[in-house]
Formats: sequence, C-alpha cells, structure tokens
Amino acid sequence: MSDYEELMISSKTIYQGRIINLRVDEVSLPDGKSTNREVVEHAGAVAVVPLNEKGELLLVRQYRYAVGKNLLEVPAGKLNPGEDYASCAGRELTEETGYEAGNLKHLLSFYSTPGFTNEQIHLFLATDLILKKQNLDDDEFIDVETVSLKQALGMVLSGEICDAKSVAGILTTLNLQREI
Repeated sequence: MSDYEELMISSKTIYQGRIINLRVDEVSLPDGKSTNREVVEHAGAVAVVPLNEKGELLLVRQYRYAVGKNLLEVPAGKLNPGEDYASCAGRELTEETGYEAGNLKHLLSFYSTPGFTNEQIHLFLATDLILKKQNLDDDEFIDVETVSLKQALGMVLSGEICDAKSVAGILTTLNLQREI
C-alpha cells in the first residue's frame, strides 16, 4: 500500500460562515510538486433513520436551495460545538419530526464528500418513537412523510431519494432488518 500523503505548505481562510468555512491550502504532492486544495470546513452532522413500530420510516420533505428542489430525506442537522453525537441526533429528530426516540443506535459514520470537505456524518437508527412536538428552526419549512422500507428502497433506486445521508441510512437500515 502506498502512502500518497499531501503536506500543507500554507493555508489561507477565504470565508467564515455560520455553517461552513472555506480555506485554500497550498500542498506538497508526493512527487515534490505543489498545488492548491480548496477545503470546506464543517463542524460535522448527524442523520437519523426514524423507524416506527409498523416498520415505516419517518422522512422529511424540505426545499434545498443549493439544488433548487424539494427533497425527501432522513432528518439531519449540524453538530453544535461540544455536542455529543447521540444528543444531537435526538435533538434533530424531535425538532424536525416532533418524535422522540426511546432508543438510538449508532449505525455508522462517513465523510459526505471527502474530495473537498471534512464534513463527517454520524448516522443513527431511532426506534421506540414517542410523539412530542415539532420544533423547527425559524428558517425551516418541513413536512413529515411516512413510507415503508420497501417504498423507500424503490424511491432510492428511482432517484426520488437522492441525497447521500438518506441513501446510506435507508440501505443500512434495510440490511439490518434482513439480519433480524
């Protein structure tokens, strides 16, 4: 196995925002040449696959400005500084769907798009759901939809569900259900 590590020569912050920061690093390549790498810094996020007692998923439909359309997704959100992954997962589930999880299980963690961002998403399965009260952020407009796992798989395969965290969550949950 080869080690193709790139070493930072210099770094310049271009933008600092509420959700992301952008920096440009000059790096030394394994062959001695140098190039620039644009890096989007992100605090990390959680995604939650809520599975009710009927074996149905609770998904959220919301407009995603960056892609210009409404998407059907698993609930998710950004980690607050110092926040525990499971606490964030529980908070986001309740905020977006109005449900509280009696049981949260960490499924996996993955990088969303490591070619340009350090964002890592921590995926949880939420079961034993209890209806509480939805508590959306001021800039969130979300509808909750219930779909069977079979429907969700069809929506993934047809491209209707197309964001990485939801695809990973649905396929992982389907695999777990087959093992049970």
